[in-house]
Amino acid sequence: MSGGLDSAILTGQLLAEGREVQPFYVRCGLAWESIERAASERFLEALRQPRLRSIVTLDLPLRDVYGDHWSITGEGIPSATTADEAVFLPGRNAILLIKAAIWCQLHGIGELALAPLAGNPFGDATDEFFTSFESMVGHLGGPGLKIQRPFRKLRKVAVMQLGKNLPLELTFSCINPQGQRHCGACNKCAERQQAFREAQLADPTEYAVASSDAPARPAGA
Repeated sequence: MSGGLDSAILTGQLLAEGREVQPFYVRCGLAWESIERAASERFLEALRQPRLRSIVTLDLPLRDVYGDHWSITGEGIPSATTADEAVFLPGRNAILLIKAAIWCQLHGIGELALAPLAGNPFGDATDEFFTSFESMVGHLGGPGLKIQRPFRKLRKVAVMQLGKNLPLELTFSCINPQGQRHCGACNKCAERQQAFREAQLADPTEYAVASSDAPARPAGA
């Protein structure tokens, strides 16, 4: 549960299907996480019901691995004019999954869901990656774990339509927060603006830079 649109909509969708949901937030020491984590809590509070458990925060610090990477320092944040590849975080899905998978094994949970979409350009969002990860978890000494990806064949616009009745104004997507606000000029803000626009939904987000003033997102991104 990153606090962004996709994982928030996934949470709402699982609850709508009658599932019991245990959200996780994986804290790695990235520059935007304090704002993102607070957004996750606000969104989950708005969805509060008996089948939604309290969020569990799992710490996996990456400063010693990432060093002076922009995600740690907050310097050189990819702008709205950059391609999606510019926001690649090495090992991201493995990092999100490994401690959550062990937690699930220790607590008798057999399914772990996350929200990669169709068209995700990164190697750790492929069927092969998740199949290999499931196999690896099976050798950790506990019961097996199934990685669920309900949105893997969906594009962003379809996911947005699934979540159109959720409190999406409480989500947070920015990698360069300005106080409590989205910056309006980073790669992820541009993606967020495009998502609302293509889904023909009003964008309730408060941006530090108005979307009309932000640099254009690359065509086809």
